[in-house]
Amino acid sequence: MTDAALPRRDLPVLRRTRQVRLWWLLAVFAAIGLACLMSLGLGARDVTLEEILGGVRGRTGTIAEAVVAVRVPRTILAALAGGALGLAGAVMQGVTRNPLADPGILGVNSGAAMAVVIGIAWFGIAAPEAFIWTAILGAGLAASFVYAVGSLGRGGATPLKLALAGTATSIATASFTTAIILPRNDIAGGVRSWQVGGVGGATFEAIWPCLPFLAAGALLCLLSARSLNLLALGDEAAAGLGARVASARASAALGAVLLCGATTAICGPIGFVGLVVPHLCRVLVGIDHRWLLPFSALTGGGLLTLADVFGRIVARPSEMDVGIVTAFIGAPVFIWIVRRRRVRDL
Repeated sequence: MTDAALPRRDLPVLRRTRQVRLWWLLAVFAAIGLACLMSLGLGARDVTLEEILGGVRGRTGTIAEAVVAVRVPRTILAALAGGALGLAGAVMQGVTRNPLADPGILGVNSGAAMAVVIGIAWFGIAAPEAFIWTAILGAGLAASFVYAVGSLGRGGATPLKLALAGTATSIATASFTTAIILPRNDIAGGVRSWQVGGVGGATFEAIWPCLPFLAAGALLCLLSARSLNLLALGDEAAAGLGARVASARASAALGAVLLCGATTAICGPIGFVGLVVPHLCRVLVGIDHRWLLPFSALTGGGLLTLADVFGRIVARPSEMDVGIVTAFIGAPVFIWIVRRRRVRDL
């Protein structure tokens, strides 16, 4: 239906809604810029704006400029990983019609992590591309298993059953991962640090191989926006409106798995970003996935970058991994969502 077909009294409301979304878009871009500036300037050693500009340009004549040069790939990785997890979380919530869906809660991240640990311990994988493919395989298997288990019984895949199946899967995979690591002192230190989830030590050499997977996953997710709007009406209504329900759900889920797998391979399992960000973005721009998905990607990037900055500041001169910070943020939000009386209507 076009604007011309609507009553005239409805047109100002539509314009105002678009204006509000555009203002929020500008605000999100400004917040991301500020977060990136803070990420480059704050840490164990604070640097000035002039030193930030020198480091970004590639100068390493002073210690401060060298510090900034090291922080540049870290900032880029935080923004990319946060955007990927935020977008994946919004898609998972849309595909499952589950407000509790999140790459961590549904066991996707832990499945990817377990697959990577198995690949390291049993098959000796070392190449970045091998890490990514292994993580994507583990994420896909975990997502399929959780959805299959959560769909058993009457009522299909309800939010509660999916959350319980995902939690049980996360616990089981984490236990199996620990059992693999314990007798392997040669890999235990590095793997345990990676399992916490973080963006410290990022390099461009590690980021480049992930970019094609992140781009492909983001493209699949963004192209699924219209289908997710139809799926929100229910499978029968969506099919009646011309949607191919099974293929639409599979395509969107594949995009989310690519994003989660690639992010977990390089950063480790980072939880709760995919849960918190879509709920925040619904408050800002509504439930239309054509707006919700890109906003979730942008907001996720900004949130994870700020979480990384907070982890550096609060534990000076050491650091707190970003996975710990997001857990502190996400756990209360998860409890609040569960306690909402109308959670199944979201």
